[in-house]
Amino acid sequence: MARGRLEGKVAIITGAARGQGACEARLFAEEGAKVVLGDVLDAEGEAVAKEIGDRAAYVHLDVRSEADWTAAVGRAEALGPLNVLVNNAAVVHFASVKDTTLADYMRVVEINQAGTFLGMRAVFDSMKRAGGGSIVNVSSIDGLQAKNGLVAYASTKWAIRGMTKVAAIEFGRHGIRVNSLHPGGVDTVMGNPLGDTDIDRFYRNQPIPRCGRPIDIARLALFLASDECSYSTGSEFIADGGWNIGAFVPDLPSSD
Repeated sequence: MARGRLEGKVAIITGAARGQGACEARLFAEEGAKVVLGDVLDAEGEAVAKEIGDRAAYVHLDVRSEADWTAAVGRAEALGPLNVLVNNAAVVHFASVKDTTLADYMRVVEINQAGTFLGMRAVFDSMKRAGGGSIVNVSSIDGLQAKNGLVAYASTKWAIRGMTKVAAIEFGRHGIRVNSLHPGGVDTVMGNPLGDTDIDRFYRNQPIPRCGRPIDIARLALFLASDECSYSTGSEFIADGGWNIGAFVPDLPSSD
């Protein structure tokens, strides 16, 4: 019987109660990992863990809380050596620079940026004892470029790129890889809050003319978590349908 790509590994995934994080949790378990799902949406998170079965456990994890991180790591270590962290939890706030309050800005920073920092710090000792591991910090294409109305969100996603590189330098000698994952538009509650059933139309002029699906991002996270990615660290991995490289312009010549 073929072994799964994460066989024998234990992973923590934040923001795992729904959307991209839940998809990653399901895929990681299918590939042999034991998975600790962390979120603040307890009923939804418990339901996803129950659906996955014996390979999954849910913990209440507010990524801003050092105590919650300690508890999550302890729960993971009860399943075996902790090898994988996916810092997936995030929020977005849409407002112009002039209309973004300090409270709005800091809420996004505390969850997206500080939450990622706390996660990396919390798992370090455990991964070091385990002989190594992989940390996947979910940034965004808005950590590679920018858009109006996203001053708080883009700030945090750019910051994740920087802290990923610092951690990769510090952790690498202990066998711990740290990479950033940069999704484009994804059909989740965050990426499609109104549940538009024709969300693909907004992406018709990007090279791959559709919105991303959670599984598109989960598969890249799986690769980064696996030993197949054993020689990559401090790097940026993009899954955006080509959004970041440019747009198709219908009035200009093209291959048909």
